[in-house]
Amino acid sequence: MQLQLQRLELPARPGVAFSLVNKLLAFNPPAGAGPARVEVVILSRNDPVSGMRVFRSAQHFGLTVERGVFTRGKSPWRYLQPLAANLFLSANESDVRSALAAGVPAARVYPESARASAEHPDEVRIAFDGDAVLFSDEAERVYQQQGLAAFQAHESSRAASPLGPGPFAPLLQALHALQRQPTTAMRLRTALVTARSAPAHERAIRTLMDWQVEVDEAMFLGGLAKGRFLREFEPDFFFDDQTGHVQNAAPHVPSGHVASGVSNA
Repeated sequence: MQLQLQRLELPARPGVAFSLVNKLLAFNPPAGAGPARVEVVILSRNDPVSGMRVFRSAQHFGLTVERGVFTRGKSPWRYLQPLAANLFLSANESDVRSALAAGVPAARVYPESARASAEHPDEVRIAFDGDAVLFSDEAERVYQQQGLAAFQAHESSRAASPLGPGPFAPLLQALHALQRQPTTAMRLRTALVTARSAPAHERAIRTLMDWQVEVDEAMFLGGLAKGRFLREFEPDFFFDDQTGHVQNAAPHVPSGHVASGVSNA
C-alpha cells in the first residue's frame, strides 16, 4: 500500500491485456454521442489505496475505466455476476477457476507473454482454441481416453451434430453481436486455432454455423505447434485450455489459460 501511494503520480506500465482493453473500448461512441457498447471494470485483490493508482494509470493512457472493485486480499470473482461480465482476465488461477465454475468466461493471463503487435490499430484480433474453450470437451475426452483414430472416427460420425458450447462460447457470441452493429472505424477479427485436422474439422465448422456465429479465420493444425501460426495472425489475445499450447504461444502473442475441461480436471 505504501509503495503504491508513493507511486501515485507514476502511471503503471501497460500489461499484457492492455491492447485488448484499449481496442475494445474504441468501439464506444464519443462521450455524449450514445451509450457505451463496451465497459471495462477493474476487479482486484489490491486495496482501495492501490485502486487510486489503477484509475490514474488508466486515465493517463486514455482508457475510460469508471468502475472498480478492490478487495484487499479477498477474491473478487463473486462480483462478476452482478456485473454481467462477458470476460474475466486475471493472473490468479484460483479466481479464474472460480469464475469459470460460475459460468463466466475467464482465463489466467500469462504476464510474461509478448505484447500485442501494433500493426493493426483499427482491428481487435482474438484467437480461440476449439475443444474445451469454444466447444465442450466431449471430443477431447474421446481423444485422451481412446487416442487419435477413435477421435477422428467419433467426430466424422457426428459431423452433423453440433458440439455443446464451451466456456468461451458466450464471449464469441457477444463479440459477434458487437461486430454486427454499426460501429466506429474499429473492426473485429476472430480466429479458431485448433489441433483438429480433417475430417474432424467439419464438426467444428458446422457447430459455428448452427450457432449462427462466424469466425474470420480457421486453422486446423493437426497437432502442429500453434505459436508460429499465432505470430502471423497477430492477435490481441489468444485463449487455450492446454498449458502446453499457451506456453508455446506466449513468446509470440498475449496468451491466457482457460482452466476448463478434462485437461484441467
